Amino acid sequence: METILIVAVLALLVIAAATTFAPRLGVAAPLLLVLLGIGVTLVPAVPTIEIDPEWILAGVLPPLLYSASVSMPSLDFRREFTAISGLSVALVVVSSIVLGLFFWWVIPGISLAWGIALGAVVSPTDAVATSIVKGLGVSPRIVTMLEGESLLNDATALVMLRTAIAGAAASVSFWGVLGDFAYAILVATAIGAIVGWLNLVVRSRVSDATVSTVISFTIPFIASIPAEMLGASGLVAAVVAGLVTGRGAVKRLKPWHRIAEQQNWRTIELLLESAVFLLLGLELTGIVGDVIADHDGVLPAVLVALGGLVLTIAVRSGYVSLLVQSLQRRARRHEVMRPRMKIIKQRFDERDARLASGVQPDGGAPGAIRPDDIRAAAADGFRRGQKHGPAEIPRPPLGARAAQRIERLRTRITRAVADFDYFLERPIGWREGTVVVWAGMRGAVTVAAAQTFPAETPHRSTLVLIAFLVAAVSLLLQGGTLSWLIARVKPRPEPAGLADDERRQLSTLLNDTATAERGAAAAEGRKADAVQIITAQRDALLRVRDEGTFSSETLAGALDVLDAEQISVELRGGT
Repeated sequence: METILIVAVLALLVIAAATTFAPRLGVAAPLLLVLLGIGVTLVPAVPTIEIDPEWILAGVLPPLLYSASVSMPSLDFRREFTAISGLSVALVVVSSIVLGLFFWWVIPGISLAWGIALGAVVSPTDAVATSIVKGLGVSPRIVTMLEGESLLNDATALVMLRTAIAGAAASVSFWGVLGDFAYAILVATAIGAIVGWLNLVVRSRVSDATVSTVISFTIPFIASIPAEMLGASGLVAAVVAGLVTGRGAVKRLKPWHRIAEQQNWRTIELLLESAVFLLLGLELTGIVGDVIADHDGVLPAVLVALGGLVLTIAVRSGYVSLLVQSLQRRARRHEVMRPRMKIIKQRFDERDARLASGVQPDGGAPGAIRPDDIRAAAADGFRRGQKHGPAEIPRPPLGARAAQRIERLRTRITRAVADFDYFLERPIGWREGTVVVWAGMRGAVTVAAAQTFPAETPHRSTLVLIAFLVAAVSLLLQGGTLSWLIARVKPRPEPAGLADDERRQLSTLLNDTATAERGAAAAEGRKADAVQIITAQRDALLRVRDEGTFSSETLAGALDVLDAEQISVELRGGT
């Protein structure tokens, strides 16, 4: 027991030291931990270390993916979903098949099914590995693509792995594979959405921030375990639960709770990510020992792994080049459509201005949309599809129903214009594509998935070593040279002055909202409550978030300021 405690304490100190000194050495902390782990295994007195892969796949990945998805802006995820889905599904499938053919050709004694199984293991990028990218100052759009890819591609890879292992023992059909994949994703999505919603409902009723944080620690497992029991993807369930939680947390959870949760989850992320990289290095001796015990050559495995890594990068380069061309064609279409959409939006803005000044858009003709109609619709709480008895069906006036439809249309138009501006102001070219290719590193998930190969797998120890070498070399080579590559390629930075302009516009919006709230309170003969003003300002920020007119980073900063102000007000007694 004392030995275990000493090892655990030493591991924590190593993680803290690596995180502190890595920036001073000009090396990413995960890479330093991998090297330290490999160095420790070379000491003769250190015993062989073997980790049950289920601890990584079922115990470490769900909370890491959940935490990453909670912090991922839903707006950015929606905008980049086309690229993310292609990278996490199509690219993984193509890579698995191409690499499977390669491994089948160069490794004697394995079937094509086992080659595809190994290809599926080394195809997905690692969610932990993307932490290296975040500290290098690349465009948030690139980070969103890479992080979104790593959140979802594990599900594709594990379905491919499971199918290939089944195909090694019996025949499988294309439609059977497609059905398994659809089932795994759809069931996991449903479970994750339900768990995420229940998470918000329950925690919104909890008054203690510590208890709320403890509940959040259970959510990734509450989502992933039932999904796995039903044969679906537990990782996708954890991701969806995180996305639902992240989108609704600002509205449903108290500022105290969200800040406490963020701080605690940052600690969890640091420990789990660092432990994964450290264990990746520590497993080297055990994996090599298994190959030697099976009388398979280590050098051939090294050569196959290097060839597999080169082929992986080549396939990724080809796919990303096609993706970049597709995104550029879409940007050209947006450039043609944007002027027309802006004209439509301008007409809506002019109409809103006339309504606000009391002037009817059509001179007050019958059926015109009046401010009273809009207020009546809001007061009635009318919602399309709401269930009532025959005598209870609310019948808002025709003008109010039309106002609701027009408001929804106005929101869609505003969101479309904002999306066009986003894509055109942050174009993706060959420079950004190069970063996306080189940042697609493999990590501990590759090693953990390879160790799930059944005991009867031909040349199992060699296949595990190949997967380990692909992951380790990918991390050290690509991760170690990524900052150098970015400095040479020079991808486009964020548009100059955009963040300052957005902050000024948000400041004006918040001031106008506060003025309106104070005016409404004065009209009712009462003093405006500070918390109510902050709540109104937060609602205004959430509305513009849904419209997409501001960047996620700027909005997050403004929401953090409001949280700090509300906490300060509540500490002073709520005045």
